[in-house]
Amino acid sequence: MTAHILTMGGGGFSMTENGAPTNLDRYLVELTGKRTPLVCFAPTASADDASYIHRFLTAYGAMGMRTSVLTLWNDAAASVAQLARADLLVVGGGNTVNLLALWRAHGVDRLLTERITNGDNIVLGGLSAGAACWYDACLSDAFGDLRPVKNGLGVLSGSFCPHWDGESERQPVFTDAIANGALPGGYAVDDGAALHWINGKLAKAVTEREGARALRMSPSSEPTTSGVAIERLNPELL
Repeated sequence: MTAHILTMGGGGFSMTENGAPTNLDRYLVELTGKRTPLVCFAPTASADDASYIHRFLTAYGAMGMRTSVLTLWNDAAASVAQLARADLLVVGGGNTVNLLALWRAHGVDRLLTERITNGDNIVLGGLSAGAACWYDACLSDAFGDLRPVKNGLGVLSGSFCPHWDGESERQPVFTDAIANGALPGGYAVDDGAALHWINGKLAKAVTEREGARALRMSPSSEPTTSGVAIERLNPELL
C-alpha cells in the first residue's frame, strides 16, 4: 500500500482567479489511481469558510469527482467519520496553529495517522497551512508576525515554508530560523510548486508554473553559507 503526500507552496484551485482546477489538482486526483475518487476538502485553517468550500466544490465537481467536506464547527463527529472513506484529502490554507489544535481536539490527526500506518491507500495534499501541517515544524503567521511553530503533525521530517516567492518576508525569517536552530532543516517552496512524498520519503518536486522553485535548506557551518546550505531541486513540469 502507498501513502502519497503532496505539499504545495501555493497554487491549485485556491489561487486561481475563478477557482478553476489546475494541473496540481489534476495531479492529486491521478495519484489516487481512480477515475472518480472520493475527494474530501478540509477547510479547517480558514474556519470552514463557506466561500472556500464553494470554490472547492466547483473546482473538483468540474472534474467529475465525488466530493465531501470536513467541517469541525458543525456536526464534527459525523464529519470526521467520513475521513475513513476518503481517497484524497485536500487541506486548504489559513491558520496553521488553529488547524493543528482543532485536528488534535477532534482526533483528525489520529485517524489520518492510523490510515497511513495501517497501509491504507490514501492521498493527502494541501497548500500553505495545509502543506506545512504535515511536517515536524514550519514558519507561520498564525500569531500575526512570522515565527517558528514546532508542534506539527510530524508525518514528514523537517520544516516547511510555503509562498517562498509570493511573500518575500518569509525568506529571511525562515533562513535565519534554520541558521540559529529555531527550526530544523527543511524545505521552501514557491507558489505553483510542490513536493511529492511517498511513504514518508521525498520522491520528487513538481510544478505547474515554469520557473517555480523547490529548495532543500540545511544548517551549515561553512562560512560562505551564512549558516544555511541551499540546494535547488529540479521540479518536473506538469
